[in-house]
Amino acid sequence: MTEPALTLFLKPGMDRRLKKGHPWVFSNELEQIPGNWTAGCLTEVVNPKKQSYGTGFFNPSSLISVRLLQTDLKVLTQAFFEERLADAQKLRETLFPGETAYRLCFGESDFLPGLVIDRYGDFFALQALSAGIELHLPLVTGALLNLFPGTKGIAEKNTSHLRKLEGLPLRDGILFGEVPDQVSMTESGIRYSISLLEGQKTGFFLDQKVNRVKVRELAAGKKVLDCFTNQGGFALNAAVGGAASVTGVDLSEQAVNACRENARLNGVRAEFVQEDVFRFLTRIRDKKEPVEFVILDPPSFAKSKKNIPAAKKGYAELNRLGLSLIPQGGFLATGSCSQHLFEETFLEIVKEEAFTAGRQLRLVYRGNQSPDHPVLESMAETRYLKFFIFQVI
Repeated sequence: MTEPALTLFLKPGMDRRLKKGHPWVFSNELEQIPGNWTAGCLTEVVNPKKQSYGTGFFNPSSLISVRLLQTDLKVLTQAFFEERLADAQKLRETLFPGETAYRLCFGESDFLPGLVIDRYGDFFALQALSAGIELHLPLVTGALLNLFPGTKGIAEKNTSHLRKLEGLPLRDGILFGEVPDQVSMTESGIRYSISLLEGQKTGFFLDQKVNRVKVRELAAGKKVLDCFTNQGGFALNAAVGGAASVTGVDLSEQAVNACRENARLNGVRAEFVQEDVFRFLTRIRDKKEPVEFVILDPPSFAKSKKNIPAAKKGYAELNRLGLSLIPQGGFLATGSCSQHLFEETFLEIVKEEAFTAGRQLRLVYRGNQSPDHPVLESMAETRYLKFFIFQVI
């Protein structure tokens, strides 16, 4: 149980976004920001007419001063978190019946701002990206264990740069039970051995779940190149889909070793190369080795708005190199997980590179983040992944 909520007042006219359901209140929208309140405590937000927008997590150290919880509760208990997580679980069971690897909680989209939880069977990876979740972490953990009594381990993956914006320390560790060096999971019938403690972010990029299956459907008989392969997700789906050959490339030695093990687990043939992707693509281009299906799934090139100009150049170069390998009739799958780069801008970059190269593109698939990463339509910030598959003609 936490302390009863305090009250903060909005400046006149600063509630337009809130009326439409956006859950963030920025520091410049408040009459005052108390410096002596505990980061993560509950506060009620009201406009000058004393109309309430409910309670939320307050943080005096962040530009996002309040993250609204879509509730009028003045005190939070474990039961509150259990109810919210139960609702989130019900949605995932509806979306992916029988699956045990998915994003259980996607922060604001599940009305638990700053909380990310990924499920891998009986193991969970958790990120606390807001001061409010950090303060209430014992309640969150207790709620998760009540919902999943068979839980063997919960890893916290709290080294995201977003914690710095909240004034929170960076750390990784174990919140409950034991987490082995390798955890087994299955996604869409493909087995993986992943590291929750050493892997990137929460161990696996679950947001490409649906897009990986689409690649599997199109890969039969083709020479496939999976760039930034990470755990081999796209590469393994292509191999299972009957690709003539599959090569995955990643700069990380750890990732490449994991890919080889995952290929062995599924009894498929695929080659994995440890090399900088840009250097690899340039080398293959210079050798004039055509590739019938090129997959470009890079990490975010734009962590903030100030990085957008450099990100545009990076995406342009990457797609230029990818297009240079593809023969007529081949396919380009290209994506961006940079939330600050809008879909229209990313699409224009790809089209411009195709035009410059004298190639025409035929869009055959338009995807985004998997539905276990749901988009809150009143909050554009929850829509981040862009993914396209083009036929090059």
